[in-house]
Formats: sequence, structure tokens, C-alpha cells
Amino acid sequence: MGTEIFVHHRIVSAVKRVEFFSDRVSYKDLRGRWCNIIIPNVQAPREEKSDNSKDSFYEELEQVLYHFLKYRMEIPLGYFEAKMGRQNIFKPTMDDESLHQGSNDNGVSIVNFTTSKNVVVKSTMFPH
Repeated sequence: MGTEIFVHHRIVSAVKRVEFFSDRVSYKDLRGRWCNIIIPNVQAPREEKSDNSKDSFYEELEQVLYHFLKYRMEIPLGYFEAKMGRQNIFKPTMDDESLHQGSNDNGVSIVNFTTSKNVVVKSTMFPH
């Protein structure tokens, strides 16, 4: 468990800060051309973990994102342990290109989180 952060040598000079918020959430702060970019890196609790540990994870992620409200671009990356299905109710957040027909609890959690933050899950918007 935990997160790792790798930075390509061509963009090392753009890294302003790297911080490990917890064993499941870290982020890097990059200096962009027009705006700064926050890239949270996450390792979500596994599907069989307790709801309390999952709730705690999303609270940590929300705290990191809230801390950077002034930034124009946030790109959460990592392993969310989620299966997001093709249910019609999720289409505003995900589109039709999910690999899964149905969702697991972690998939529903990430859809709820992204919907509350008015963002989309891009990995489900491209054909696989």
C-alpha cells in the first residue's frame, strides 16, 4: 500500500512541491505555462475494506483538493480500485466507454465523488 511519485527528467524543473498527505494520498504541484497543476496520486482502499476506511480515504482526497481551490487544473491519478459500469445514470460523469457492465461499491463512490466536484472520469471516455 502507498503511493509513489515519478517525474520525467524533462519536467523536473516544473516541480514546485511534492507532499505525502497520507499513506494513500500524495500530490505533486507543477508550474504550468498558464496555470499551476496539482496532480494527486492515490491508492484507494480495496473493495473488501470497511466503509469507514473508504470514507476516510475520500475525506483525505477532498482535503487535498480543497486546499488547492485556486488552481485551475487538478488531475487525480492512481488506483481507485473501482469498476465503473455503463449505467445511464453515470453518463454525465463517465460516458459509454467503460470496460465493465456493472459497478462495484468503489465505482459508485468515485462517481459520487467526481459528481460532487463537477469533474469527469476521463479513462472511461475513450474506446478501449
